[in-house]
Amino acid sequence: MARAPSKHGGDQPLDFRGFLSDLQDRKLSRKDKDKKMRPQQPNKDIPKSGDFGTSFGSEDSLPDAASEKDLGNEYFKQKKFKEAIDCYSRSIALSPTAVAFANRAMSYIKIKRFQEAENDCTEALNLDDRYIKAYSRRATARKELGKLKASIEDAEFALRLEPHNQEIKKQYAEAKSLYEKRILQKISEQEKQNVGKLDTKVNGHIIQPVSSSTQRKQMTAVEDHTKKINKSGKQAWKVSVQELASRAASRANVLAAQNITRPTTAYQFEASWRGLSGDRALQAKLLKAIYPRELPYIFKNALTVHILVDIIKCVTTFFIDEMALTVSFLENLTKVPRFDTLIMFLSSKDKDDLAKTWDEVFYYEVIPIEFAEKLDNLRTKYCLK
Repeated sequence: MARAPSKHGGDQPLDFRGFLSDLQDRKLSRKDKDKKMRPQQPNKDIPKSGDFGTSFGSEDSLPDAASEKDLGNEYFKQKKFKEAIDCYSRSIALSPTAVAFANRAMSYIKIKRFQEAENDCTEALNLDDRYIKAYSRRATARKELGKLKASIEDAEFALRLEPHNQEIKKQYAEAKSLYEKRILQKISEQEKQNVGKLDTKVNGHIIQPVSSSTQRKQMTAVEDHTKKINKSGKQAWKVSVQELASRAASRANVLAAQNITRPTTAYQFEASWRGLSGDRALQAKLLKAIYPRELPYIFKNALTVHILVDIIKCVTTFFIDEMALTVSFLENLTKVPRFDTLIMFLSSKDKDDLAKTWDEVFYYEVIPIEFAEKLDNLRTKYCLK
């Protein structure tokens, strides 16, 4: 017997659609009610995009590091340097970047706060050790602080990164000129002191206070004697500059030997390496302060051909009794970014010298077999015949 259809069976789809429609009407009615109950805000109270007032009702109205830096740039263009410093400081507080530190340093330079400028540039280089503007601006700050040698080093390193930068070339030349003048001035003062001592004697006789005419004659004799000294001394002054520089380098080497610290950036390494120039033993000591695996992270893209060749010569000279360390240094140098490019730019003389050194030092009959194979592979990577 067939079951009788429900009396509501044909109306079910229509009733379900009606239920959905009723539910939607209730939802819209509730939204309208909530909207009427919500207090209205005048348009003028709604912060505009980029307006950093005292009300921060939404995420769009909150300041961020980039917008503060951009605002600082605008103030800098308007020569409102103190306002620019405030903006850069807020940007640094929100998210420190090398650009923000270097821009604040430039603002400090404009208001002659050179120590703060030097500090900011150092912070910038700690974040990005290849940021040329930070080197250039620190060179300016250090020149104004009288740190001429350090200023020269900054400008010189910036030129290594960007050899054709005319502004940095000019900066380097100015710092070097001031440094040379300072040395010559010191020598001149020393010469004057020596001449002053000679002025009290002529032919071994002490000049005594006498009558004006006699005094003039004696003074003329002293002046003639001084001129002779100066004339013969002009050529000696250049030698004196070299001697002074040599003595300064020797003193620097002694001090450096007492306090060699492990460099963490290419700039720190090159500054220390140049400070120890002329003494391979001390340079070897500097290298031994570094873990070979750190070389790619220290140099990044800043290794130069000159430094690469120097390191290889130093390693093959002083680490020969520590073959594992030698091989580790040579292997990790190949992992430095742009190594293949640097090898391509080696001069034929450098390649010949390195090949000769390689043959003389790594005499395979006395090299343990486990190192001989590695050295053979490394020879190919260094493109040595």
